[in-house]
Amino acid sequence: MGTVGSMTDQGKNVLLAAPRGYCAGVDRAVVTVEKALEKYGAPIYVRKEIVHNKYVVETLQERGVIFVEETDEVPEGAHLVFSAHGISPAVRESAKARNLLTLDASCPLVTKVHNEAKRFARDGYQILLVGHEGHEEVEGTAGEAPEVTHLVDGVEGVDALPESLQDEKLVWLSQTTLSVDETLEIVSKLKERFPHLQDPPSDDICYATQNRQAAVKKIAGKSDLVIVVGSQNSSNSKRLVEVALEAGAKESYLVDYASQIDEAWLENATTIGVTSGASVPEILVTEVVKFLDERGYSDVEEVTTTVETITFALPRDLRAPRAKATS
Repeated sequence: MGTVGSMTDQGKNVLLAAPRGYCAGVDRAVVTVEKALEKYGAPIYVRKEIVHNKYVVETLQERGVIFVEETDEVPEGAHLVFSAHGISPAVRESAKARNLLTLDASCPLVTKVHNEAKRFARDGYQILLVGHEGHEEVEGTAGEAPEVTHLVDGVEGVDALPESLQDEKLVWLSQTTLSVDETLEIVSKLKERFPHLQDPPSDDICYATQNRQAAVKKIAGKSDLVIVVGSQNSSNSKRLVEVALEAGAKESYLVDYASQIDEAWLENATTIGVTSGASVPEILVTEVVKFLDERGYSDVEEVTTTVETITFALPRDLRAPRAKATS
């Protein structure tokens, strides 16, 4: 990798966004599976992808993890990990019925939204859930109160809501990995249509999603091209591409690996921004920087907007036992 420091006017250079990559929830989920393998041995079953990243999933498969779509694919009595995206009560019940030994790797910030959904449903609210149809996190949250939850997928989802909601107590919640700006736009439209709509007690879009979007905005306006490392099914990674383009990047693309970078993208690019989604290991970013370095982009400057220090404890069954105090 080239020198980290000031850029030359003519030289090809890389702006590396920080923060990027793993958030605390993803780190907790991946470590949960790794510790389960160490403690119980293979195979460990995981419902859905533990996090939405191809490399992480394939690496864990090589170590004896079996990914399944639903609990009925898991042998009775086996160890099953629930993914970072959260699950509905129905999934929890079906795992219990099969006597599965479960570990919940749901991100605590997703669990917070689940708890809000349960509380508002209990208090007689209809819930307007801003999110992407079919996304696992949305299915899990909606599953907490399916009879009172209405999905709002994009700005066009606002008009699709029934008029009868005008007479109901309303609150909005959101998927944690959305674009901050787009969500504000959707909520603004919701409030135009339903002026009595209540806000959630705190912002549902997670700190890591917001921080990564803020970081990419900082480099996008100075970049001819922004490369986002992440998988196609990763909501927060796809949002980074959109945010980069909206914030002034001439081009932006999502890649899983450096080998997917098209040389044609580099033809008119002097400054290239690089970032990665919240489920992406840093090794994949390092490979992209190396790929660019080999093509003359040897001046690398890290642009930091904030420093993250948050961590989440592992599920109780996997925590190291506390040392006994000596008298």
